[in-house]
Amino acid sequence: MNIEEVREYCISKKGVTEGFPFDDTALVFKVAGRMFALLDLSEENRGLSLKCDPELALELREHYPEVTPAYHFNKKHWNGISLKTGLDSKLIKEWIDHSYQVTVLKLPKKVQEDLE
Repeated sequence: MNIEEVREYCISKKGVTEGFPFDDTALVFKVAGRMFALLDLSEENRGLSLKCDPELALELREHYPEVTPAYHFNKKHWNGISLKTGLDSKLIKEWIDHSYQVTVLKLPKKVQEDLE
């Protein structure tokens, strides 16, 4: 997937907003104010950081050498994926979906209901 495809997929999720966290080198995607993905736009680090439950995070790292701990987040709960590796877009979408769901499940029940 390229940057625009990842961006479009992330913002297609219900209740998602996007913004620049510090400057124009990355986009963050949030649901109800909580971040579930960061898209690094810089040429040298072009990639995606996704929230993950710890067990799945480790499993993904074991099975996919392209998946690494996200260097700028809690490495137990966030994985980084380089978009330069040519990973299957279906897998990337599944991981985005997982990150979104992990984040939604930690929101108050009323917010969760509004997102259904």
